[in-house]
Amino acid sequence: MLVPVSFAHATDQDDAYIAGYAAGVLKHDLKRDMPTLVVQDGVITLPVSSLEAADRTKAVRLLAEIPGVKAVKLSEATSRQSVADSSKSVQAAGDGVGAGAETTLLPTGLLPTGHLFKPLLADTRWAHFSAAYRNYQSNNFDGRDIASVSFGETIPFYRSNFGQSTAQWETGVQAGVFSDFNLGASSSDLVNTDFIAAVYSSARAGQFSAFGRIYHQSSHLGDEFLLRKINTKFERVNLSYEGADLKLSYELPYGVRLYGGGGGLFHKEPSTLKIWSAQYGVEFRSPWRIDFASMRPIVAADIKNYDENNWSTDVSARAGVEFGNSGVLGRKLQVLAEYYNGYSPSGQFYKEKVEYVGLGAHYHF
Repeated sequence: MLVPVSFAHATDQDDAYIAGYAAGVLKHDLKRDMPTLVVQDGVITLPVSSLEAADRTKAVRLLAEIPGVKAVKLSEATSRQSVADSSKSVQAAGDGVGAGAETTLLPTGLLPTGHLFKPLLADTRWAHFSAAYRNYQSNNFDGRDIASVSFGETIPFYRSNFGQSTAQWETGVQAGVFSDFNLGASSSDLVNTDFIAAVYSSARAGQFSAFGRIYHQSSHLGDEFLLRKINTKFERVNLSYEGADLKLSYELPYGVRLYGGGGGLFHKEPSTLKIWSAQYGVEFRSPWRIDFASMRPIVAADIKNYDENNWSTDVSARAGVEFGNSGVLGRKLQVLAEYYNGYSPSGQFYKEKVEYVGLGAHYHF
């Protein structure tokens, strides 16, 4: 009992320190008395009803630079009690409930924390750390019991505001490695590895966000797999291409998110690859969580269509629970059951139809 109590006490002290520091900064730089500042888990709720647009932008910039601040939320509330209630409402908005007039602004500058565009939970090629067991419903490209792992992240290098508005933009890099292992082989052979590297830019205005990137993807077969297939008719494909895509997202009340977009290739091998693709989906992050474990249910479905496969529908669905702290920018661990039906997302086997069910752990910074 001593450990969680001490941790909670330290967190309360940190928030009280940030609140005092923030009030002092606003008094010194903007000549404004802000006794109603509320800080929860490093997130400052700033009442802005009496601030001009220029002062709002400057205040957000000043507050975001304070050590320990995870985000700045703007509220039209005026009294301390209404600001406190607004802070709870905005926290719920971070959990997936619409919060009306409140707006979340993330820290700006070099190497900022957080992301303007949230990860796509059911996208089989979204860069993050994961490990999953997958059971294929029929013999796939190499066995039925496959372990899939991924390593990667989306890293913002720089973030700023759009002029005097509350909209923000950022730019950075995204990179990921996705590997499949045949658990039925004597040494759990590496079957396929996909490498993805991209430069991206994203933007957010309220509940709307966008994510665009220019990327490279290449696919490579494992040595043990090739040795086992040396006397078969299997033909390796030198799959490598560069492309660009854009995704748009809108977050509805009560944890529902819709997104969609498309892309095209501008350099490809083999040269016969068709160019265009589309992607869209829906997600639900429950706004209600079990406090002692910070656990919430999540459900997501991601759909892709490729001209290469005659616009056939590839469906990826995941459902389970998410563990994480109550802060907006906290790290999150997800345990998800999954189902996939469509052409294989593993690059070398993009012409193979597969269906699998599985269970995986996913970690997001």
